[in-house]
Amino acid sequence: MTVRTRFAPSPTGFLHLGGARTALYSWAYARHFGGQFILRIEDTDVERSTPEAVQAIIDGMQWLGLQHDEGPFYQMRHMDRYREVIQQMLAEGSAYYCYCTAEEVEAMRERQRLAGEKWRYDGTWRPEPGKTLPPIPEGRQPVVRFKNPLEGDVTWTDLVKGEITISNQEMDDLIIARSDGTPTYNFCVVVDDWDMKITHVIRGDDHVNNTPRQINILKALGATPPLYAHLPMILGADGEKLSKRHGAVSVMDYPEQGYLPEAVLNYLARLGWSHGNDEIFSMEQFCQWFDLDHLSSSAAQFNMEKMAWLNNHYIRQSDDARLEALVRPFLERDGAVFDGAPPLQPVLALLKERANTLVELADAAMLFYREPKPDAAALAGHLTDTAKAALAEYAQQCASVEWSREALSGMMKGVLANHKLKMPQIAMPLRLMLTGQLQTPSIDAVVHLFGRETVAQRLAKYL
Repeated sequence: MTVRTRFAPSPTGFLHLGGARTALYSWAYARHFGGQFILRIEDTDVERSTPEAVQAIIDGMQWLGLQHDEGPFYQMRHMDRYREVIQQMLAEGSAYYCYCTAEEVEAMRERQRLAGEKWRYDGTWRPEPGKTLPPIPEGRQPVVRFKNPLEGDVTWTDLVKGEITISNQEMDDLIIARSDGTPTYNFCVVVDDWDMKITHVIRGDDHVNNTPRQINILKALGATPPLYAHLPMILGADGEKLSKRHGAVSVMDYPEQGYLPEAVLNYLARLGWSHGNDEIFSMEQFCQWFDLDHLSSSAAQFNMEKMAWLNNHYIRQSDDARLEALVRPFLERDGAVFDGAPPLQPVLALLKERANTLVELADAAMLFYREPKPDAAALAGHLTDTAKAALAEYAQQCASVEWSREALSGMMKGVLANHKLKMPQIAMPLRLMLTGQLQTPSIDAVVHLFGRETVAQRLAKYL
């Protein structure tokens, strides 16, 4: 059997973290077995589906690098196929026309509520042997209902939750086509999974209640149901359902916040699945390891700090040329001036160890790409007469010293010894004059990156 999985989002909003994790697991499972991963856009909710949401889903998948083998397929382009199957079911007797109005259905619902019964369609138009149906109302457009079995159970072995059994008496006759002829969500899903030969459906556990209905329709069509794996939801650190207050929930918020796709993928992979104590791994390793046996059946908790820690790891591991391409737009947005400034790659190499995001990295790098504006009071406090005399010697030696970190460090030590000072007494005012900040990386590294000419110009303003 060739494994075929699918990711089938509804384009009624952005690609959120739960959807991204579902896509990742479906993609990795297909890759693990050398199968196919299909992208399907379930856009039958015409009122809520938008082209912008479709594009957001595709952009999110591309940013994450979850490449599909087939698709994207759009359900609205397959309406003729759905109607063909509905006609087949009507002919075979596994579906029927129902002429109840919305008001009649609501009255039915209210009677059952008052009787303390669970809502289910009462079968007014359900054909049975020996049953006489009401006369068809003139001019009324019917819906089409699936003729769900009245007896027995639906049992399947969920690959995450274990064996699940639902009584057919818990389900009523599902509407599979509306009165305007539009097929409904649960029916379209069934036909698509059947036609696309999907072998494994990996999806959120909010779909568990749909599964027995879909299995019954598949069986009525003579199709073999796929295997199902329902993933527990993702919660915030406070145990509540994940929402915007827990951090970014749209996948495309993360590049804006300075996250790398490999960090988001690595974090999502561990959000409900484990491989021993392994915390950091490539997607190649993940696809080799991934199976459904090690998925947790408990809800996962989203932790922004943990994802930031992973992002720091991948930033540190990233090639500086790649980081330059990613960080430069953030710097440009903040008004960075590159003329006469140090090359960006060595700046990023110096700073990336401590940056949790590309935004933090860009913020740190800005000290090299803007005019320093030291606080006057801070500068007056640190630039004492003693410090000024030592820095005047330091500036003089900068004109001829070999321009390397080692030579600059040695020169600094010599100046300190000559003036009997400690490092902070020179380093703090030097930082202020060069960068406008009291906190910077190692001062010899900063001086080296600025270059001889810039250092001379900035020191000359104050000495």
